Amino acid sequence: MQRVEKTIEVNSPVRTVYNQWTQFEEFPKFMEGVHSVKQLDDRRLHWEAEVGGHEKEWDAEIKEQIPDTRIIWSNIDGDQNAGVVTFEPCDNGQSTRVHLEMSYSPHGFMESLGDSLGFMSRRVQGDLERFREFIEERRRETGAYRETLPNEAAPGGHTRGQPAQPSRN
Repeated sequence: MQRVEKTIEVNSPVRTVYNQWTQFEEFPKFMEGVHSVKQLDDRRLHWEAEVGGHEKEWDAEIKEQIPDTRIIWSNIDGDQNAGVVTFEPCDNGQSTRVHLEMSYSPHGFMESLGDSLGFMSRRVQGDLERFREFIEERRRETGAYRETLPNEAAPGGHTRGQPAQPSRN
């Protein structure tokens, strides 16, 4: 397993930044190589992307989602990948620090070579920078999903979190 960790500051309040990140189907607008992300239900996503010069598809599951705080995910099928993105208000709430940690398994010679040359690290950094530009230029989110999805593997995780107005637009 390989790991990449990146942080960026976005000049927007945490609620706006978090709300935009929950709009997974918008990811192709700022994530390099991502062709589509389909929201299958509250927890499951279907991804289509180019990785290491190969077209790939996989399903991922949101393991935990806490509004304005964090989203944890892992793959259900396809190449192994998992991660967490956290959101932290800064500058008296005027901006947000986005911290992304992701682990993945490169497959084949080209993916392993690309990884050893730092392609994934640069790709993730570029994705975060494009996300920042996307939200800062718009000055508002394209939609929001405010439901808490508890970590069902954690003690007490089978109970619902604080209710909210679900609306993935």
